[in-house]
Amino acid sequence: MSLRKQRRRDFLGAIGAGALAGGFSHWSQVSAAFPKAALPADDRTLNVVLILVDDMGWRDLTCYGSKFYQTPNIDRLAREGARFTDAYAGAPVCSPTRASLLTGQHPARLHLTDWIPGRAPWPTARLLPAQMEQQLALERKTLAEALHESGHISASIGKWHLGGPQHYPESQGFALNVAGTHRGSPSSYFGPFDLPGLKGGTPDDYLTEKLTEEAEKFIEANRDRPFFLYLTEFAVHQPIQAREPVIEKYRARLRPDDPQQNAAYAAMVESVDVAVGRVVRKVEELKIADRTVVILTSDNGGLIYEGRSKRAVTSNLPLRAGKGHLYEGGIRVPLIIKWPGVTNGASCTAPVCSMDLFPSVLEMIGRPADGGGLDGQSLVRVLKGDRRLEREALYWHYPHYSNQGGVPSGAVRQGDFKLIEFYEDGRLELFNLREDLGETRNLTAANPGKTRELRQSLERWRQSVNATMPKSNPGYDPAKADQGLTGAQPPTG
Repeated sequence: MSLRKQRRRDFLGAIGAGALAGGFSHWSQVSAAFPKAALPADDRTLNVVLILVDDMGWRDLTCYGSKFYQTPNIDRLAREGARFTDAYAGAPVCSPTRASLLTGQHPARLHLTDWIPGRAPWPTARLLPAQMEQQLALERKTLAEALHESGHISASIGKWHLGGPQHYPESQGFALNVAGTHRGSPSSYFGPFDLPGLKGGTPDDYLTEKLTEEAEKFIEANRDRPFFLYLTEFAVHQPIQAREPVIEKYRARLRPDDPQQNAAYAAMVESVDVAVGRVVRKVEELKIADRTVVILTSDNGGLIYEGRSKRAVTSNLPLRAGKGHLYEGGIRVPLIIKWPGVTNGASCTAPVCSMDLFPSVLEMIGRPADGGGLDGQSLVRVLKGDRRLEREALYWHYPHYSNQGGVPSGAVRQGDFKLIEFYEDGRLELFNLREDLGETRNLTAANPGKTRELRQSLERWRQSVNATMPKSNPGYDPAKADQGLTGAQPPTG
């Protein structure tokens, strides 16, 4: 770690610990650490609110086609922002996408390609999963650190899941960490809680609501200075828990012809929607909405099954599969960006990815991304009305077995075509997403030229980012290999 980053980490850790120790009534400590004289002269510098929902699928919002879940606040955000139809997570599970979003780099380049700590190797599987980092390295520059250079104060409120205590948010550029630890899911959504900056409470307290309260306090305390709020919800990740009256409301809405059938999950989706509404209203009440960018997205596709469970959590139809897979259901996610004075409810069809948010935010505040090494591309031109990005392709690398039945694989999307390569046996699947969004027709035999072109492109890209590959397992047993794919493990990705 550089001396600069070590000093920065110690500084933020000290003021963050002070704020947490005293609660938000002691925000004066943080304010004193960031004197207004150090801020940019332009008091119109944009604030940034980035809301990252855990496991929210592409069809989990009304504005993305759900007929069962109700999301009026997010729908309003979409009407006032830009709704991306072809947005993707950097990976089909959470930690890699989070690392990608915060650094603007691809998970394969970061060598952080699975949820932390990852699924234990299955001794008789065909492949041994690729080695990976167990934290977001401190040497990587995060969005919070980049925004600090522009005078922003940053808070991470909610799930972190990017390493242990030495790699918590306060070591990665955030002045405040509320609830962020190495864990990927809460033991319960109901109190009492035992999380950083969020302890105690009663069984009547609901985690999503408590995180919203902390977000509102942070916004209130920093209304007069540029801020970056990274509100990273634990919902709608398992355990599937919500308030009973809201669950009952959705039980009454169940329809036998709707593939989305989980009333408790629907209630969790509503809890996130209410949280979004409260955060947006707070910004409006403080009269800073005209200089606050609001971004909402998810870290991977919607969860269908976990381990041996066969009770569907949600449905991603018409997309194929879900979390843990490189089919569209596992990686295509909602993305809404509201940029005051720029966005106006348009739908954006350009394929984009979570790593694009880092350079996008920096350009929106008037600061080009510097230092090089970014895999993401700024979306500013798209937000301003350009329908295309100058991008050759999007790539994915998931050299692991997932808790949801996914197998080691890689993928590339170029235009309407998408190729998936399965690392166990080299099998290839080619789809035309414009004609076959559900990925039901494998076109490799019908279009060998495109198959070969994309396969070679994927290989060149893996080499360019020094991607780590899985290795053959000397203990492979075909008779037992599939057993590990359905074995129950903690649902922490």
